[in-house]
Amino acid sequence: MIKRILVGLGTSAAAESVTRHAIDIAKPHAAELVGLAITDPLRLEWTGPRPMGVGVTAASTELVRQRRERAAADIRAAGEMFATRCRGADVAHRLTEETGDPFEIAADLVRYHDVCVFSLHGLFEHGVVPEPRDALERLVSQGVRPILAVAEHYRPIRRVLVAYSGSLESAKTFKHFVHSGMYADAPVRIVHFGDDAQTAARRLDKAAAFFAAHGRSVETDHAGGSADRDLLPYAEAWKADVIVAGNSAKNLLMRRVFGETALRLLRESPLPLYLAQ
Repeated sequence: MIKRILVGLGTSAAAESVTRHAIDIAKPHAAELVGLAITDPLRLEWTGPRPMGVGVTAASTELVRQRRERAAADIRAAGEMFATRCRGADVAHRLTEETGDPFEIAADLVRYHDVCVFSLHGLFEHGVVPEPRDALERLVSQGVRPILAVAEHYRPIRRVLVAYSGSLESAKTFKHFVHSGMYADAPVRIVHFGDDAQTAARRLDKAAAFFAAHGRSVETDHAGGSADRDLLPYAEAWKADVIVAGNSAKNLLMRRVFGETALRLLRESPLPLYLAQ
């Protein structure tokens, strides 16, 4: 059951897509949306090493002032759009503005929400300063999940692709998706990559049976090749609108959390991702 959804507004450019996706989830569940705008003073105030010279301090101070103003303006624009969209859809909503480390703030707030909706790009810095390339990875690694990470341009989710590797983490992800009740009317396909046809058939049958036990009919497919390399082309060929992706455990720090396939999806996917592990 979904009743509270955390919505990371990020940049005003990304906030429209994030908000519309969140509304799509909220309406069937009569859920409340909590719009989150975060300002990180440390990043806004960082201007790099300062060279010696007259006027350097004044110039740096002016740059910081301009950044703060631009960030505040972007937050206002995103908040106004969020409220307007929610009112138009008759969805309960409120806006919270926080100041501090965005990863710590989001990790704290997620404890009190059923699911989070964030942008694949443009999470916190409001288009004012460049974000770390691994911002979304860090967000998930700090426990901000389940998360629906969406593209900057909205498109309704009508077809769901579940990537199932057979790992426990991958199973946990699709189970959480089923329990959430999201996109209950959307066709679902479960795909398994690899060369072992017997193993794939066994895993796909068991996964399909779990969906069926919860009233969700699915189709299954065994695809050759590697999920790491072939999942995105497969998803685009099938015209998927969202990928439900778990991970396969690895030993390195990020791969321990995500696995190779999920890392590549986070960095390269043009499609929304549902991640729960």
